[in-house]
Amino acid sequence: MTTAAAGGADAVPPADKHPSGQPSVPAPRMPADAPAGGPGRSRRSVTGTRRVIAALFLAPALVLLGALVVYPIVYSVYRSFFDQSGTGFAGLDNYKALFTDDTIRTAVKNNAIWVVFAPTVSTVLGLIFAVLTERIRWGTAFKLIVFMPMAISMLAAGIIFRLVYDAAPERGVANAVWVGVHDTFAESAGYPKAHPLPVHPLKAGGGGSFVTKAPVRAGQPVQLPLVGVAPAKMPTDAKPAKAAAAGAGKITGTAWLDFTRGGGGRPNVIDAKELGLKGIEVEAVKDGKVVASTTAAADGTFTLPASADGAELRLPASNFKEPYNGVEWLGPTLVTPGIIGSYVWMWAGFAMVLIAAGLAGLPRELLEAARVDGANEWQVFRRITVPMLAPVLAVVLVTLMINVLKIFDLVFIIAPGSSQDDANVLALQLYRSSFGTDADLGIGSAIAVLLLLLVLPVMYFNVRRIRKEGRR
Repeated sequence: MTTAAAGGADAVPPADKHPSGQPSVPAPRMPADAPAGGPGRSRRSVTGTRRVIAALFLAPALVLLGALVVYPIVYSVYRSFFDQSGTGFAGLDNYKALFTDDTIRTAVKNNAIWVVFAPTVSTVLGLIFAVLTERIRWGTAFKLIVFMPMAISMLAAGIIFRLVYDAAPERGVANAVWVGVHDTFAESAGYPKAHPLPVHPLKAGGGGSFVTKAPVRAGQPVQLPLVGVAPAKMPTDAKPAKAAAAGAGKITGTAWLDFTRGGGGRPNVIDAKELGLKGIEVEAVKDGKVVASTTAAADGTFTLPASADGAELRLPASNFKEPYNGVEWLGPTLVTPGIIGSYVWMWAGFAMVLIAAGLAGLPRELLEAARVDGANEWQVFRRITVPMLAPVLAVVLVTLMINVLKIFDLVFIIAPGSSQDDANVLALQLYRSSFGTDADLGIGSAIAVLLLLLVLPVMYFNVRRIRKEGRR
């Protein structure tokens, strides 16, 4: 009998045998603090062995970050405590000026308006566009058109909207549309600069009106010539002036433009090339009261009843009022909303694209389940779509808030000059204080620090949100 069979001290238990028949040798136990990779390897991580190389690669970026970001911030904070010349310590005087100087206070107020309204309106429009374009065939084309302004720089957008808001209706698109709508419901005066010559049978009647120099009589046609109207401003459907025929018991007459293009006309005589003053209002006045009134036809002729006999004819001032020229978009009342409109035109497409991307990732089964349960589209939108898009909406809103604090090009281009201080924002005031003709670098540095403080809460919220999303 062998030793194994006899069960000697050196026998290997059958359970510890390898399938090949060879006895299995147990692996040696390693201490708990032994280095990974075997006893012959150093216990150092990959990062630990590459710290010098990582530092060499990061060094250029850190140098640039320090030179372009950290140093300017630190120096701006330091410079904000000195006076305009930079030699005298001013303490907190520059920061007090931010809230006592009228111009800077206006800039702070406008910035508050911008931060509240511009990102909110852009985000809401982006949400509406993103939801609606999912339901139309040409949604892609619509998104392309709405997003296209993002390809335009703010400088170019400022130039575009400077023309759009031009006060002259023949140049400004906004006023051209506004005047067109106004004139559809309220006709403008046709002859704002018309007036009689001294040789005409008309004289000033007070208040911008003109009256005949003598009372009129029935059966005797009356002539009411005027000058001062450019032929190009005459109504397009005006006809050549025509001498009025005498009417029994009535007052007849002609109101016309007593001017012949190219010369050769005679005063107080209706020449062949002279046009009637279509639509001009004529009143018959007795003892200060209007007894009859009418308007001239396309050829300038008019007729008054017999009650006008012996009265003076008056062309009221309403004929000569300046025509409606629209809204002063860049005036003190509307300049800030007008520039916010140009910002929304640019950034609503950005908001739409980001929200549409988030909308595409929503689980459709939840929306369909809500509809099956009887929810209408408004309830689905308000109670499911918007809450599920809340992270995307927060990203868009925060991004636009950070962006809106840097608005400078739009304000500077659309509303240039000190006359538009109502449109002033902190970024523009920072430029004026730092690089203007009467530069005060202390004030400019204080404004820069204020802008930084305004951005920090938004950045903190954004970083916190990103970290929270990363832990999910």
